[in-house]
Amino acid sequence: MSSENSSADDVQRVWDVVVVGAGPAGASAAYAAAVAGRRVLLLEKAELPRYKTCGGGIIGPSRDALPPGFELPLRDRVYAVTFSNNGRFTRTRRSKQMLFGLINRPEFDQQLVEHAQKAGAELRTGVTVQRVEQHGSAVPDRRTVAVILQGGEVLLARAVVGADGSASRIGAHVGVKVGQVDLGLEVEIPVPETVAEDWKGRVLLDWGPMPGSYGWVFPKGDTLTVGVISARGEGAATKRYLEEFVGRLGLAGFEPSISSGHLTRCRADDSPLSRGRVLVCGDAAGLLEPWTREGISFALRSGRLAGEWAVRIAEAHDAVDTRRQALNYAFAVKAGLGVEMSVGKRLLTVFERRPGLFHAALTSFRPAWRAFKEITQGSTSLGEIVRTYPVAQRALTALDRRPAATGDEVSPSQ
Repeated sequence: MSSENSSADDVQRVWDVVVVGAGPAGASAAYAAAVAGRRVLLLEKAELPRYKTCGGGIIGPSRDALPPGFELPLRDRVYAVTFSNNGRFTRTRRSKQMLFGLINRPEFDQQLVEHAQKAGAELRTGVTVQRVEQHGSAVPDRRTVAVILQGGEVLLARAVVGADGSASRIGAHVGVKVGQVDLGLEVEIPVPETVAEDWKGRVLLDWGPMPGSYGWVFPKGDTLTVGVISARGEGAATKRYLEEFVGRLGLAGFEPSISSGHLTRCRADDSPLSRGRVLVCGDAAGLLEPWTREGISFALRSGRLAGEWAVRIAEAHDAVDTRRQALNYAFAVKAGLGVEMSVGKRLLTVFERRPGLFHAALTSFRPAWRAFKEITQGSTSLGEIVRTYPVAQRALTALDRRPAATGDEVSPSQ
């Protein structure tokens, strides 16, 4: 930035980048912009640390997207997965290498924010953003965005990153369109040492009774995170599934320390990722894997991209250059995360109709288990598997076309 601009900005206190939301996406964006030497303000409406409804699984792509020197606050390391199909045909598969790690979100998010602060980002908590404006009396020029807080305070920025979650106000400004909404319900259950020991190093994935639903058990020391997810609109059935799931696991006698719910929103294919000098990332952009609804890796990766491109937008001197950089950001997101999402969407469609087939493949078909391992460990992705193995592409296409099974499909392990 030129010295004349710097002195003008000091009078008005214009930030290079303002990031709204201090979850994994926002903290990653703030870190990326701050590391580039820009003046970055990170806003968060809650006080940190704060609880988030989230399984807390850290797969390979999440680990690879973390800032240098970041030490994961792992509560457990997963080497085994027990699969069941609505409580039946249970089978456990094991790996010599760690599949993925488990974290508690309050600790993880706090640590990410601290890395952003160390890189030079400034943090303000307990502030709610009401709206952003790119035209009007609050905006001094076309290179500036006004971020208006509850109470009327106006912050000025050269670029804004919206990372304020699935009910994002910044997403509404950008015009984010949603193609899939799911309801996740979760309980944190403190358990005695004997129970905790039984779950150590192992997670459970249960394919649920409603189309596209599944449940999970993630062990974190003396607490088990137990959750289920299903399409929105099935609230009563989803709640019943969680209750039955907890009962089936023999955990109904333990009092949960936290019981929570959360809507996940997955973007439509034509949903915008920017408007003017405002970018969105993570949940605010509807970026998550449609089948598993895994969002942490999408938040970390899209957040980093958003931070990098926000720096370029902050430097853009006119609307044409701003538009070019915003399109480049959208291309970067779609080229990587978008490809994974499109494969995930196809997998979800098949899974909704044929969960038993997925169960049979993961428990009895070695290449399917190997693909699961490599994806969770981060050595490949859904997109790469379909691109690299023509047989996977053909199988997916064939399954897309097949009618749903008429009855319950039976796993070979029955």
